Amino acid sequence: MLPDTPLLLAFVGASLVLAITPGPAVVYIVARTLAQGRACGLASVLGVALGNLSNALGAALGLAALFAVSSAAFTAVKWTGAAYLVYLGIRMWRTASPVADATPQALAQPLRRVFRDGFMVALLNPKTTLFFAAFLPQFMDAHGNPLMQTVALGGVFVGIACCTDVIYVLTASLVAPRLRRAAWGGRWGNRLAGTSFIGLGVLTAMGTRPAR
Repeated sequence: MLPDTPLLLAFVGASLVLAITPGPAVVYIVARTLAQGRACGLASVLGVALGNLSNALGAALGLAALFAVSSAAFTAVKWTGAAYLVYLGIRMWRTASPVADATPQALAQPLRRVFRDGFMVALLNPKTTLFFAAFLPQFMDAHGNPLMQTVALGGVFVGIACCTDVIYVLTASLVAPRLRRAAWGGRWGNRLAGTSFIGLGVLTAMGTRPAR
């Protein structure tokens, strides 16, 4: 299911570079962490990882081909994802705490909901499916099973991205307490995250950002 060692190492290296490069998923995860704490950040990482893995499976099953030939299907999924991001942003703005010494636990949402949000944000990005369809075949064996290879390479990529996203979460969680101790710290978290989500929704609708 995986290519020979030299090609696999090349795939891992390319995947690592792509995963480290900040994109919408990283912005989303960091915003969640800064606003709601490490646990919510890690739950978001897991949700985004499962959503991306689902997109890899979608690419393997031919959804990428559908998006490539049907602009209506691509546009419908894209606008649904954009609307969901804007909805999350508005929801976080409305729940921003006015208490200056609010804690991450007070701002945090149930981890199941945070996980679900991360999953939906990643799943409703059709460009991720197209990315997998364009990127993964470069490292596949022409004589192997394309479905199994796509799933296996997609799993490797998602695993690498999950590790780098965890590093982003841990870094953001170290910075968050200092920011939260500021006089305006009780309000900034959710509102900054909400603004980030709304911005990501606009960028998703415009189609100007890469898959991650």
